Amino acid sequence: MGEGRVVVVTGAARGIGRASAVAFARAGYRVAGADIAALASAAMDYEPATPEDLAETGRLVEEAGGEWLAVVVDQRDTAAIREAFARVVERFGGVDVVFANAGIQGFAPLLEMTDELWHDQIDINLTGTANVLRVAAPLLVERGGGRIIITSSTQGQHGTLDGSGYSASKWGLIGLMKSAALELGRYGITVNAVIPGLIDTKLTRHEDRYAQIIRSGGNEPTGDVERDERTAADAQRRKLPLGVPWVEPEDVAPLVVFLASEEARMVSGTSFAATGGDSANVTA
Repeated sequence: MGEGRVVVVTGAARGIGRASAVAFARAGYRVAGADIAALASAAMDYEPATPEDLAETGRLVEEAGGEWLAVVVDQRDTAAIREAFARVVERFGGVDVVFANAGIQGFAPLLEMTDELWHDQIDINLTGTANVLRVAAPLLVERGGGRIIITSSTQGQHGTLDGSGYSASKWGLIGLMKSAALELGRYGITVNAVIPGLIDTKLTRHEDRYAQIIRSGGNEPTGDVERDERTAADAQRRKLPLGVPWVEPEDVAPLVVFLASEEARMVSGTSFAATGGDSANVTA
């Protein structure tokens, strides 16, 4: 399917990024995986990705038959993004697909939120993704067309208790996607979003996220991580029509590969969801 096309995946060290990088490799793409591979924000309450995580993604990509290039970069730094894409072009000759997936997530009520928590989510998730698009789009134009896929969230489609910063950033990404689709279509570039539900990754498997789920149901967390995890998982099973607590990253990756494919050439300016059925709670 990919026939040697080049894809850049941001946030490739683990989770949806890793699963998609491997899926692209299996489809015949050459894969450049970008990640900060370090602590992106001290306001986050979960284990950050590491260089070893990014290297493991590379190992899996190569095991799947794909060529691999690892790029360590902070997408808040536009100059660094330009250097990163220059490395990709130097190695592979150009860029055909960009999967702008990198992001962070934190929780706090507006009345208690720190400046750092707000700004880091907006700067990484929204502005950082815009930086990637602004650097990558001219390369796709030079290539004669291509695909851009952005990772938003169900929380970019509705309000989120104690999660206004994350919701604002992910809602903004949908606006970015739709606007970019209007602008770039004339160059043969499609732009779409994937909408993951609650994914089984480090981003969601920690106490702050469990506490947020529990509070959304009108209860209070205990502070015991294992107990709160069980409570949150039970709440998710009751909430999701498909009866699962978390969606696996590998359940999102096929949507990403499809949106990058020739079969999706007439699909642009829209969103595709893998949420375990949670999308039924969204208006449209």
